[in-house]
Amino acid sequence: MRITMLKSKLHRATVTHAELDYEGSCAIDTNLMKAANILPFEQLHIYNVSNGERFNTYAIVAPAGSNTIGINGAAAHKANVGDTLIICTYAEFEAQEAATFSPDLVYLTQNNQISHQTKGELAQI
Repeated sequence: MRITMLKSKLHRATVTHAELDYEGSCAIDTNLMKAANILPFEQLHIYNVSNGERFNTYAIVAPAGSNTIGINGAAAHKANVGDTLIICTYAEFEAQEAATFSPDLVYLTQNNQISHQTKGELAQI
């Protein structure tokens, strides 16, 4: 059996750009992508804390140190500059691997700087 688990999370990212006239995707500062173990073109699940919107797109690279979180294309209808987002990735695991997997959790300040990061802890069932 395969189980879908949270792989990584950027918690409380702030939208810095929203551009309708773009092919689509979410531009993320390379440093943040590395910290959260997010790959270019990886599927993202985005939860907009500011307005309740939820949508999927994919990650593209923004310059390292730019603190960019840019929502592009049709997704720009679902997030505005200044909105607070939770950006997640998920992966499928075999049940045995899922039992010991810990996601990469990255917590951000309002300026998209890393406040702290942890590995998710598995709750004992």
